[in-house]
Amino acid sequence: MRRSLLPLTSVSVLALMTAAAAQDVASPIVLSTITLVADGEENIESTGGAVVTAEDIELLQPADVSELFARESALTVSGGAGPSKRIHVFGIEQSKLAVTIDGVPQGPTSWHHTGSNVIDPAFIRTVEVEAGAAAADAGFAASAGAVRYETVGAQDLLEAGRSSGGRAALSYGDNGRGLSASLAGYGVYNGFDWFVMLHGQSGDNYESGSGYEMPGTELAAKGALMKFGYEAEGGRFELAYERSQDDADRTIKMNMDLNGDTAVYPLDVDSETLSLTYTATTPTDLWDPVAKLYISSTNYWRPNYIVGDLIDPVDGSARPNGDMELDRDSFGGVVKNTFTIANGTVTTGIDFADSEYMIDNYGDHSSAPGPVWNLSTFQVGAFAQGRFEFANGVDLSTGLRYDHHRFSDWNNKRFTDSGASANATVSYRFNDMFEVFAGASHSWMGFDMGEYALLHARNEAFITDPNFEPATATNYKVGLNASGNNWRGGLTFFDTRLDGVGDYDVGAGMLTNAEEGRSKGFTLNASYDWQDTRIGATYTKADVTIDGEFALPIGGTTFMPVGDLATLYVDHALPQYNLTLGATVEWASSLDDALMTDAGFAEHESYTVVNAYAEWKPEQLAGTKLRLGVDNLLDENYYERSSYVQRTAGSRQIDPALAPGRTVTLGVSKSF
Repeated sequence: MRRSLLPLTSVSVLALMTAAAAQDVASPIVLSTITLVADGEENIESTGGAVVTAEDIELLQPADVSELFARESALTVSGGAGPSKRIHVFGIEQSKLAVTIDGVPQGPTSWHHTGSNVIDPAFIRTVEVEAGAAAADAGFAASAGAVRYETVGAQDLLEAGRSSGGRAALSYGDNGRGLSASLAGYGVYNGFDWFVMLHGQSGDNYESGSGYEMPGTELAAKGALMKFGYEAEGGRFELAYERSQDDADRTIKMNMDLNGDTAVYPLDVDSETLSLTYTATTPTDLWDPVAKLYISSTNYWRPNYIVGDLIDPVDGSARPNGDMELDRDSFGGVVKNTFTIANGTVTTGIDFADSEYMIDNYGDHSSAPGPVWNLSTFQVGAFAQGRFEFANGVDLSTGLRYDHHRFSDWNNKRFTDSGASANATVSYRFNDMFEVFAGASHSWMGFDMGEYALLHARNEAFITDPNFEPATATNYKVGLNASGNNWRGGLTFFDTRLDGVGDYDVGAGMLTNAEEGRSKGFTLNASYDWQDTRIGATYTKADVTIDGEFALPIGGTTFMPVGDLATLYVDHALPQYNLTLGATVEWASSLDDALMTDAGFAEHESYTVVNAYAEWKPEQLAGTKLRLGVDNLLDENYYERSSYVQRTAGSRQIDPALAPGRTVTLGVSKSF
């Protein structure tokens, strides 16, 4: 593995040293239509990733993350109730990417029946999904890429020439969608700016396209977002607080239908973050810093319940399955500075994160050591990432980082190690229309503890493998981009390999390193703008394997088979009527394999889902928007691709969590 790191390290070091030595300030380079490195940022879409813009979110008005990524074939979302939704990029689960909200890391997945955290799309301004070779400043353990959520703020909503404002939104939908409302206020005054937003949902269980009611799927998200900023003497401080919560009655395993059981139990899933950020408002070539400190926590609370078919192995009684509680508390930060030099920029910095975890281990379960497991992680790293644009048509993004990681398990066993990561992406523009690119990265992930909630059902004999090793990841991608005055398209081939991620091996009785997981394939994107019409499409084919064999759709922590996926979308404005119409088509091919059949899984059936909307801005009511949305217009009966597939396992019948059938929503928003 170290041999594979040497070429990347050499490229990164040589490029960074050469750029640092070239201090003669060149005039800005005017780039052609397509470029991978612009304004200091990689072009995410051009290298196989995805970007959900503020305009996209405004048009889609997503109620959950499934709707947020409906136009991106590279991303799939597990189904069921809101808290169960986890995103997968090329079939690799989100905890193996560097996921951040406003630059704050979101931590690993706690429980595969529940998402890593509660993401409320009402607060989201933009999303960038960097697939594969992530930059060194994307964060620690960006093994398969990075997901960056950015939330809204005063500067995003404040109208030109005004010092204060507000926005209210209200919507109601059938098929369980229920009522959703938000209220925001914001303003600026003498160097101060402020933003406060509240949001809440209240609904019922939805029905699938076949009319089957999915228990425990009511919408119940609520949250608050507050930001307070002060700008003076070339710098800006921002104090931000975000709280998202989902508190409702849910089935015991929200991402699947177990034995047709309709029983629901209280579940509270919430997350909150407090951060303080400093940024330069009058940067120079040598001084353009960002500094951030944060504290964050996530909590999963499920009270005790009895499941009659689960028998205690000690006394033969019905086994209690709770009180299950999961907590993660983190403190961390980052300090970095961007230097502008000849032909580009170099960003250097350090980051750290100190996290503690608590798992309530079946408090009433007689064979548990009970009632609590405690573990912790600590990481500190240094990084440098250069982004360069050359007059000969070559663009280069390359970087290095070095991290130290410590993992202290529930038996107070400590594992420590350090490792290096490197990345490089280079592109060449033939002319104003065509460019090619290639990228590679090696990521040192530290001690990947995997899905720590799995400890909730372990006994005192469960240990960490004494030979537990740091995990690593290797990424390769190569592709072609083309564009014209009003069109663009791209093709990316990708190959991502993760080795040694955390695996809770119940048979061996230990947390150990898993076999290699891999996702390889290609993704296409194309878009065309013509007057008041925008048309776009994406297509992704990903072959996901574990130890060289087809990955089974068991809803596990890291890898899920996704097969062939495609999206088609269109938005058309009618300015004379202040009206915008649009639609999205999501398609997934059927998916089957001999290993699936041998393991008792049914075939993934193909599905096609159509979503449509109409948005009207009445001329007589300035700042008012009326929106009619119809999701799953054709009432398709389906389940999202990274959900469980139907399976009979002994006496347990496992069915997928079906997606909602046709859902009609009417909404109104007013800016004032």
